[in-house]
Amino acid sequence: MKKNEILQRDVLDAIKWEPKLNTAQIEVTANNGIVTLKGIVDFPAKKIKAKNTAKQVPGVLEVLENIQVKINNWEQKNDCDIAQAILNAFTWNWNTLNDSIEVKVENGYVTLTGELEWYYQKEAATRAVTNLIGVKGVDNNIVIDSRLSHPINKEIIRRALKNHVAIHTASITIQVSGNEVTLEGAVDSQYQKELAEKITWKAPGVRNIKNNLEVIPEHLEKTLDFFYKMTH
Repeated sequence: MKKNEILQRDVLDAIKWEPKLNTAQIEVTANNGIVTLKGIVDFPAKKIKAKNTAKQVPGVLEVLENIQVKINNWEQKNDCDIAQAILNAFTWNWNTLNDSIEVKVENGYVTLTGELEWYYQKEAATRAVTNLIGVKGVDNNIVIDSRLSHPINKEIIRRALKNHVAIHTASITIQVSGNEVTLEGAVDSQYQKELAEKITWKAPGVRNIKNNLEVIPEHLEKTLDFFYKMTH
């Protein structure tokens, strides 16, 4: 495991390397693989970008995000204007279904509810909202309700995970029960854990995922060492 000061430096360097974040006021602390982000940004999208960037740094087990969104007075809008801007964004976004999503805005904080058929639509809804002026935060409670009735193909999920260069799949097992998929095993980072779930969501018919993958940074090294000893 990386020393705290080294991990702290690596995460801070990764954040500063991102063009959208290089001027953001973000502080980084690290403690035994757990990284905490604090600071101020002007858009929720930058909070998400900072957290996702930190997750991809080798050695990060978990990211705690305490970043605040501070909007300039001239950018602040009332809740009704924000809600209307969100509905307009959904109308012009082919990934989302405007009449399937309910929008609630309180003091600039947005809550999304409703049902969508695909997980990528839920992600698209979050992206559409976080880039709007006046939005301070987004709570996406949209439920995935796949209308596909045929069984989930576990082999397709397995191949999709295997074909992604960022994921080592030797210790990932997949269980399917109805429209629910359970992922078990170990991965090397929080980023890989969440990436495996995002890939699984793309399988037709999936309504729910139980992501029980453990994050063990040394797992890949041990696995490769095991296979090396078995083949030499």
